[in-house]
Amino acid sequence: MARNDGRAPEQPRPLKLERGVAEYAEGSCLITVGRTRVLCTASVEEGVPGWKKGKGEGWVTAEYSMLPRATNTRNRRERGQIGGRTQEIQRLIGRSLRSCVDMAALGERQITIDCDVLQADGGTRTASITGGAVALFEACRWISETRGIESPFREFVAAVSAGLVDGRLLLDLDYLEDSAAEVDLNLVARESGGIIEVQGTGEHGHFSPEQLYYLTQMMSGCVRGLHAAQRAAVGG
Repeated sequence: MARNDGRAPEQPRPLKLERGVAEYAEGSCLITVGRTRVLCTASVEEGVPGWKKGKGEGWVTAEYSMLPRATNTRNRRERGQIGGRTQEIQRLIGRSLRSCVDMAALGERQITIDCDVLQADGGTRTASITGGAVALFEACRWISETRGIESPFREFVAAVSAGLVDGRLLLDLDYLEDSAAEVDLNLVARESGGIIEVQGTGEHGHFSPEQLYYLTQMMSGCVRGLHAAQRAAVGG
């Protein structure tokens, strides 16, 4: 049975990665996954947070936000204290992107990845990770060129979602699928093959070990394609 957009169950949405879209940022990438669009910018600062000072290592962190009309109805801007969902997403993006970088080679510098959702149709956190890694690569290349050191970037990470929707195992969920999913999973993996994180929840049901295995295999294959697209976006 075809999905809302005509895709097969194991087929990801169309992907587009555009780097260098923010003139003033040291690294940037506009990622489009289906109808989801996220602007990822990487900013380099000399110095690190106080708790990292004197250790000779850098730091990578992330911030995530959604524009008020990124969805069908307007959402209020988060001012002051951010919500729990936003905090959880920011921490996931930060954990994922830190695995891209050799912190000792980065030196006492901080790179902040800002992920701003321009349009949301499911998979905003996974798109932020995949696009954020391209922006991070560009920032590390900028450091290498301007500071005369080897790039501290080591390998890409990418992420994708999957789930159980109306009894079907589907890859790369859009919003309608995600909102109706009995089971929702996100997978983050490194270019070298290691898995960084798997988030899985039986929101309206449960899933078997066999279904989990099938979903992770399907997601891992998709992530390998995302890594190839990332490499192509930065010139191989």
